[in-house]
Amino acid sequence: MNPKAKNKVDFNSDIGESFGQYKLGRHEEIIQSISSANIACGFHAGDPNWMKKTVRIAEQHKVGIGAHPSYPDLRGFGRRDITIDPEEVQNDVIYQIGALTAFTSNNKLQHVKPHGAMYNKAVNDEKLAEAICNAILEVDSELILLALSGSKWIHIAKEMGLRVAQEVFADRAINSDGTLVSRSIDGSVIHDANIIAQRTLKMVQEGYITSITGDEVPIEADSICMHGDTPGSVQIAKKVKTVLESSGINIVPLSELI
Repeated sequence: MNPKAKNKVDFNSDIGESFGQYKLGRHEEIIQSISSANIACGFHAGDPNWMKKTVRIAEQHKVGIGAHPSYPDLRGFGRRDITIDPEEVQNDVIYQIGALTAFTSNNKLQHVKPHGAMYNKAVNDEKLAEAICNAILEVDSELILLALSGSKWIHIAKEMGLRVAQEVFADRAINSDGTLVSRSIDGSVIHDANIIAQRTLKMVQEGYITSITGDEVPIEADSICMHGDTPGSVQIAKKVKTVLESSGINIVPLSELI
């Protein structure tokens, strides 16, 4: 058996990304298939009303709740790279963690997973990675950082003493260095439920994923991400859950793994 193979894994999704009268995704349904939720905190999507609604839904389904902080970029949905001083990033992340925590019934979050451009840049940007880690430590040293499997960011976070979960992506293509393929490239987002379920099973059971160029990339999968705004996400999430569980893999929140 591959030493990276798992018999338990977290299944997470980015949700709560509606804003005002604009509703994005079918979060009431996708939450029935996941074990952890990354909830938007108002900087790329979400607002106080949606944050409260989404937290309540997550609590009702006993799903682990995490903050999904972003650069302040509502218009670009947090997917545009922005150059911001690390101290400002640290304060922005603290602010967003604190805002979401206030809506929980026990004033406690399970984890933090940065969103979009902030997440992608922190994979290789040491100063940004450290700023995010410092923000988490300043708020609650028990919080788990959810970050890209095998990245420099994972190493930095562990060196700083954080609890860390390594994340892989069910519906996103990856490059041979393990980074996510840019959304501007054709094929970066995968839509076929059967393909997504089988590649997810391979990551969990074998500890490998096939890159967009055909290379076999070793990964460690503590948590699988399924984007809530991917077309057909509800059906895809159900398929992934069914395939994993029928293969003897239990889906549990991060708090039971890390």
